[in-house]
Amino acid sequence: MKRQILHVDVNNAFLSWTAVDRLKKGETLDIRTIPAIIGGDEAQRKGIVLAKSPIAKQFGIQTGEPIYFARKKCPEIFVFQSDFSVYYQYSNALYELLLEYSDKIERFSIDECFIDMTNFIPKGRNLLELAYEINKRIEEELGFTVNVGVAHNKLLAKMASDFEKPNKVHTLWEEEMPDKMWKLPVNELFMEGKKSLPKLQKMGIKTIGDLAKKEESIFIKTFGKFGKMIWEYANGIDDSPICYEPESPKCIGNSVTLPYDYVDKQQLEVMLLTIVEQVAYRLRNQHLLA
Repeated sequence: MKRQILHVDVNNAFLSWTAVDRLKKGETLDIRTIPAIIGGDEAQRKGIVLAKSPIAKQFGIQTGEPIYFARKKCPEIFVFQSDFSVYYQYSNALYELLLEYSDKIERFSIDECFIDMTNFIPKGRNLLELAYEINKRIEEELGFTVNVGVAHNKLLAKMASDFEKPNKVHTLWEEEMPDKMWKLPVNELFMEGKKSLPKLQKMGIKTIGDLAKKEESIFIKTFGKFGKMIWEYANGIDDSPICYEPESPKCIGNSVTLPYDYVDKQQLEVMLLTIVEQVAYRLRNQHLLA
């Protein structure tokens, strides 16, 4: 029996959650409709862009760049400071809603979850129908939008949720891979990093399909275990379980892939704060100290 997996990914989480929270507190302006970013203390020339509105994106503003440069691109940009207490509140609200569908939920990050629906699909219904229902309920009940990826494993569900955004439901069944996934640039494959990209390009690998169609041994020889993994991912192979941790975890940590190499101390401090906040949140959830 094939697994039934969903990946739920909040669209533009930090900015969306800030917008919803402001509206709930009586603000009339939805910051998702104006040139706006989430960042640090602009008065002290600190902080980077953590999230941006669709209009801010049109000015060429990039996630991860200093707010100072964002202001140069768009002088009228609105800057709002991040508030992780708010983000955790909405992240938890999302998790509680998803628990109505399955108790096998992996919180992959603060704004995305994997859900194992294999044994939780009611008679007479199907996975895609439930995905659309979850998508609709989140918008109507919580006030923000998500993309939902629908597949038979975590890798394909994750890839599917990254297709066209926002507020979409996408499937990526094995038979859909040639049309939906193999045509994508190889750098869009989950876990394919910037360091390996030049080597892949020298090998003539431009798309995910190029990678999938070559012999696995070529990539194992060049990249070792990582080569085996990316070849399997390119072919939609992923047996990793949903790590929902019903028991207390043996260790607690958090990691993040940076959008580019950080060399500025202030940028690193903001990112480290984000990681520490997440670890502290997980510790509190488990009633643990460190």
